[in-house]
Amino acid sequence: MDDKTPKERKIPNQTNAKQQQLDQYRIQNKGKPLTTKQNLKVSNDEEILKAGERGPALMEDFQYLEKFGHFNREEIPERVVHARGYSAHGEFETYQSLSHVTKAGFLQEAGKKTPITCRFSTVQGPKGSYDTARDLRCKGVKFYTEEGNYDLTMIAMPVLIVQDPMKFPDVIHAYQSKQDDDIPTATGAHDRFWDYVATNPESLHMVTWIMSDRGIIRSYRMMESWSINTYLFVNAEGKATFVRFVWKPVLGVHSLLQDEAIKLGGIDPDFHRKDLREAIDMGAYPEYELGVQLIPLEDEFNYDFDILDPAKFWPEELIPVQIVGKLTLNRNIDNYFTESEQVAFNPANVVPGIGFSNDPVLQGRLFAYRDTQHHRLGSANYDELPINKPLCPFHNNTRRGFMRQRIDIDQINYHPNSLANNTPYTTPPEQGGYEQYPKRVSGHVIRGRSPSFNDFYTQTRIFWNSLTPIEKEHTIEGFSYQLGKVKSESVRQHNVNQLVNVDRELACIVADNIGVQRPEGTHVNVSTSYPSLSQASTPKYAFTQKVGVLIGDGFDTNEVKHALTTLQQNGVFFKIVSSTLGVVTGSDGSTLKVDETFLTSSPYLFDALYVVGGQVKNMAKFNADMVHFVQVAYKYYKPIGVASTGQSFIKTTNENNLAGVVFAANNANFGKEFVNAIAQQRFWDRK
Repeated sequence: MDDKTPKERKIPNQTNAKQQQLDQYRIQNKGKPLTTKQNLKVSNDEEILKAGERGPALMEDFQYLEKFGHFNREEIPERVVHARGYSAHGEFETYQSLSHVTKAGFLQEAGKKTPITCRFSTVQGPKGSYDTARDLRCKGVKFYTEEGNYDLTMIAMPVLIVQDPMKFPDVIHAYQSKQDDDIPTATGAHDRFWDYVATNPESLHMVTWIMSDRGIIRSYRMMESWSINTYLFVNAEGKATFVRFVWKPVLGVHSLLQDEAIKLGGIDPDFHRKDLREAIDMGAYPEYELGVQLIPLEDEFNYDFDILDPAKFWPEELIPVQIVGKLTLNRNIDNYFTESEQVAFNPANVVPGIGFSNDPVLQGRLFAYRDTQHHRLGSANYDELPINKPLCPFHNNTRRGFMRQRIDIDQINYHPNSLANNTPYTTPPEQGGYEQYPKRVSGHVIRGRSPSFNDFYTQTRIFWNSLTPIEKEHTIEGFSYQLGKVKSESVRQHNVNQLVNVDRELACIVADNIGVQRPEGTHVNVSTSYPSLSQASTPKYAFTQKVGVLIGDGFDTNEVKHALTTLQQNGVFFKIVSSTLGVVTGSDGSTLKVDETFLTSSPYLFDALYVVGGQVKNMAKFNADMVHFVQVAYKYYKPIGVASTGQSFIKTTNENNLAGVVFAANNANFGKEFVNAIAQQRFWDRK
């Protein structure tokens, strides 16, 4: 496992084969003449063709018909779920050979690098919703391997809301907006969703994760994600092993507070997109280490939960996570539509050495993903789009269809044949051909579910037990807010009647908050807890944290420039915020360029503040803005650095303890102490 800090990691300048392939499709229009699609140079692109200046339009205006006809067809059906997303490119490097458990080529040797593209997304909201909604999130990674494309699709929780794929349309119908008014957007805080939760106890586990801090991530760069489904690794000897995957963000797992997330949805709906893009532009490449959890086939029934149940997690303390490689996102997309909107993931896209268990939801997904891509992208030929196209050549007997791009010159497109010597030919497994693992199956054809899936509360109780007091407080707030939006008293009551099985105190507090009766009974008798389920022990760094520098003219140049240099040296991002754009001038006449104004920025956009103060034309407005920023940062437990000229904006009183506030006056270690505070990120003991 790589033990370097994020700042110490360097990405070597190596050629990325996928980017070379995409370069063939990248077009630079700047500096070129405007033409039609047929390369006819355009002389006028501002008026339609008319019979006289005030006359009717003419049908012969082929230029207008081409331009507007394309405009009318620019949009494609958005994804039913995961519609709002964003992508980046990068590479995956294998740390160690996994040849003992899988023959997948990209996992065979340490140092092996594989090009990837990655897409993050929310679930409920449409394309036009906002990034910071409380929701589960998806992370899809497409590996462009030498054996073909491998798609690894993950979500930001280790458990799913359904245990059978037949239920997925139901939960999404309940989760999304109503049919009559298309309200609400990007939230499950409404009657229909919580009615579903109350009547489907299997859903409570994942919902509890969503109501915790895990449901409102700080950044895509700080998002842990799990495969949820159980796959198979198969080695060269044909031996199979159950496997689940997890991505561990190198920067640690961090979250927003509920009120922050809601406000950010209005202040900056693109908060996560911008954060990802800006970090890559700054060279602070997001990194995630890939872990695998392995269970021998013969141990399938050795646990007190069903390892094929997607609504159950595999505890790291029982089934250790082995870190096997690192994903680095080091290039932003050039075109959102062609590189993010058109990227198509499918868990059925596997390579030799990776197979499927009998996990029922996984079995259902093997159909659902390809079918939805056929519909959304309009053709079975979506695999030929540049972003989906494999690096290695592919040959088969498919032909025709909408938007076919390949020019197959063969006349033989069937198998077997004699006219083309039976080509394209099949490949034996020992030479690289894909072979399904010969799983043993038995039983009667039946619609049903294994009774081993029916423990709905034990693991939910374990998750609750594993949270710290502050995490529990946030989870109670999440339940209280969402259920508080539910109009039906009976639905609210039914939900707290479910919650009591997880924790009686949790259920009673929520019941009091949402105006229903405290439930009868108590929680399941489980005291187990796992540290891996809490964010409390996650790594913390100042690296890439965002600091707002609140400043006017007349600042102490030496003090401020030393502080800003220290932030830069530690990889901390900062923005200069003042009353107007332009520059602010220091005590020695030197200047700093202003990045944002108090009007165009917000304290919610920053992880910490550096309060400098100074002089501007409208001091009353400046002071009010400064106080507002400081109050918000203090309220949300964020680090605050105070320059010697900014002390008037924050003072010790009997009502505060200034935890996480670092003063520069008479403090030679201010820079170091402020960076350490930024690394801690939140000061929950603040009063």
